[in-house]
Amino acid sequence: MNYMSRDMIRKSLNSEFDTIYEIINDASTAYKGKIPEDRWKEPYMDEHELREQIADGVEFWCYHKDNTILGVMGIQHKSDVTLIRHAYVRTTARNNGIGGKLLKHLSTLTNKPILIGTWANANWVIGFYVKNGFRQVSHIEKEELLRKYWNIPLRQIETSVVLVSSDFDSKLAL
Repeated sequence: MNYMSRDMIRKSLNSEFDTIYEIINDASTAYKGKIPEDRWKEPYMDEHELREQIADGVEFWCYHKDNTILGVMGIQHKSDVTLIRHAYVRTTARNNGIGGKLLKHLSTLTNKPILIGTWANANWVIGFYVKNGFRQVSHIEKEELLRKYWNIPLRQIETSVVLVSSDFDSKLAL
């Protein structure tokens, strides 16, 4: 029996870069027309940016089913918190619990509070994280957290939200 013939989550291999890149850009099409027009580009994430994210410490994990990667999610450890970064599921595999399984698995890889940044107009994404036990922080907290833990343009800070795990204490992180 092939070891990959069932559902499986594991850390990505260097050889899976192209597949991760393809999944991110396939799944991100859901943002087109939803996020500010000036933040949308094609491809949504180019290869150079993805390589920079990996070099900056984003570690991708892949959800495999029958030898095919259907979803990816990144985790990045930053001093006193952990960030969930770049969570994407293939368009053809959405709404099958893959994102939830990846999030649950990555949550076991840290004992620090988890922070997630996403687009303010991505209501379906925000709803997913709320359903999985995260809460959205205030506008002031969002501004401070995005500036402290992410390296993103000001325009992206303006148009994003941050969600935090239940063990997040604003007073400790800010």
